[in-house]
Amino acid sequence: MSQTLEHRQLDQLRSVLRDRAAQLRDEIRRTLIRSDEEQYALIADQVRDLEDESFADLMVDVNLAEIDRDLQELRLIDAAFLRMGDGSYGLCDACGSPIEFARLRATPFASRCYDCQSSYERTHYQNIGHTL
Repeated sequence: MSQTLEHRQLDQLRSVLRDRAAQLRDEIRRTLIRSDEEQYALIADQVRDLEDESFADLMVDVNLAEIDRDLQELRLIDAAFLRMGDGSYGLCDACGSPIEFARLRATPFASRCYDCQSSYERTHYQNIGHTL
């Protein structure tokens, strides 16, 4: 366990991460079901023209983007659980300083302190938007 977090705080964050992971898995499942329903029920019965195909492609792209976003967050959550297991959770990957509990409550999978994350976002391209 990280030296910076109390057992109670770590248990609280572990619970939040578990709940969020379950929510993401459910969202992925629902998006996959919705995607199948949209493709077959809405598109297969329509007269095929260029607009229908463009709309179908757009729907598939949106669904895939939602799934990709959720999978990316699940990977971050899994990495947080690994850090909990090896005792490095709550310590910044970049500078080794403790990550503030308030930051971990807001972003429980955070692997960098606020200052290091801010620096990272200024110097690296982010395809998922801001993570602070």
